[in-house]
Amino acid sequence: MKNIWDWLKQINNIKADPNSFSDKDWELWNSYMIHRFMSMDRNFLPIVNEVQTIPPQNKKEIYTIYREFIPKNNKWNKYIKSSVKQPNSDLINKLSDILECSKSEAKTYLNILESDELIHILNRVGIDNKELKKLLK
Repeated sequence: MKNIWDWLKQINNIKADPNSFSDKDWELWNSYMIHRFMSMDRNFLPIVNEVQTIPPQNKKEIYTIYREFIPKNNKWNKYIKSSVKQPNSDLINKLSDILECSKSEAKTYLNILESDELIHILNRVGIDNKELKKLLK
């Protein structure tokens, strides 16, 4: 085994016995990433949801369940990305410093504040228009 893709190939195509892998192979296993990639196929979601209840340290058990329940296939599952636009991290950091709050709270404030209110706050602390445009991108 070289990487996560080899493990996915084992689950989807080869389906080798779990005892045939060395300890070094099992060190490359990452339960979180396996679950994540297996969930990219909507048909597998019920299985993935069930298998995620198993502790991630039980690598052989997780592999065995996937090996048995996932039909042999050779298709590529497109990785699903979030369509939600994330706010500028520099803006979050700046707002966090200005309001003296956590970055999580600063994100919440970004959702609450109107754009003109945000601009007013940033202007009040001395941020010029050039930097303001960069932050609000």
